[in-house]
Amino acid sequence: MGIGYQDTLINSQIDGTAVTAAAATSCIPTAAKKTLPANYFDVIGKSIVIEATGRLSVAATTPGTLRFDIRFGAVIVFDSQAIALVVTNAYTNIGWHLRIILTARAIGGSTTANLFGQGTFTAPNVLGGANVAMPIGGVVAMLPWNTAPAVGTGFDSTVSQQVDMFFTQTAATGSLTVHQFAIYGVN
Repeated sequence: MGIGYQDTLINSQIDGTAVTAAAATSCIPTAAKKTLPANYFDVIGKSIVIEATGRLSVAATTPGTLRFDIRFGAVIVFDSQAIALVVTNAYTNIGWHLRIILTARAIGGSTTANLFGQGTFTAPNVLGGANVAMPIGGVVAMLPWNTAPAVGTGFDSTVSQQVDMFFTQTAATGSLTVHQFAIYGVN
């Protein structure tokens, strides 16, 4: 049985700008940056689901790694960690899918509130273990990548928070474009 969505908080209607720099950069269109009202996370256990799809290009031999983080303003509430990529093949404009579930583990002012997050990133060029390339059909990476899940950085749940998604690649040898982005309220 899957998670039932209570409501769609935001859907992007245009593509994000292609991200090519080897630095953390917002990758969703400005109109998709949803501001959650003060006290949106009013009870422990309240969740949101973030889904995004798009296209990705990376170079062979020097693809670097890629990373997604979800921010409330400047605070990183979820970090996928650096996802390793296959180094044997170049990939041009391949599809990917990202899904992250964030659940309130603490609520309150200052930096008291935090979210527990886990998710998946699916793409054909995710490294499938110890330098083993996986089939072109796609590999599902569990997030956070290669580390134990934990709560994100604390934030103030009593004030409004703008949700943004950032993308970082360690080598400026490719690009990422978000085609679809949505935030769903769960409960």
